[in-house]
Amino acid sequence: MAEERKSAVLTKLAGKFGDDIVATHSDFGDDTAQVRRERIVEICTFLRDDPDLRFDLAMDCTGVDYLGEEPRFEVVYHLYSIAKKHRVRIKARVPEEDPVIDSVIPVWAGMDWFEREAYDMYGIVFRNHPNLKRILMYEEFEGHPLRKDYPKARRQPTVGPKE
Repeated sequence: MAEERKSAVLTKLAGKFGDDIVATHSDFGDDTAQVRRERIVEICTFLRDDPDLRFDLAMDCTGVDYLGEEPRFEVVYHLYSIAKKHRVRIKARVPEEDPVIDSVIPVWAGMDWFEREAYDMYGIVFRNHPNLKRILMYEEFEGHPLRKDYPKARRQPTVGPKE
């Protein structure tokens, strides 16, 4: 069996954080690391500040619902280095009974609306987010519409203009 070659990014990340890196792969040329949620801010800070990595552009953050698996949810960050021209995908799983992960806004302020969207659509709570509230749905909307168990025929409260 051929041994998988790790990219320089994944090798450096695994060397720095050891067991906090749960898994890595470079399938289809996309470097991906699954990390423990408890270390997400520290890992992201390292990815941004290390001179060999310099991930200065956080392109996206989203959620994934793996209904039936535990942990159920996954938070996915897509990062890019403008200077180094490399990218990495960072994933962290969060359980259904405690869907909480620290906000990475202290690392990349531009993650603000992405985290709000993941909160709105999946109910993932970003601890220490400065303004965690719905961004796409109205405040009276009940539930999180991208969860796989959200009933597609569910009726929502009718909301009129506020006085």
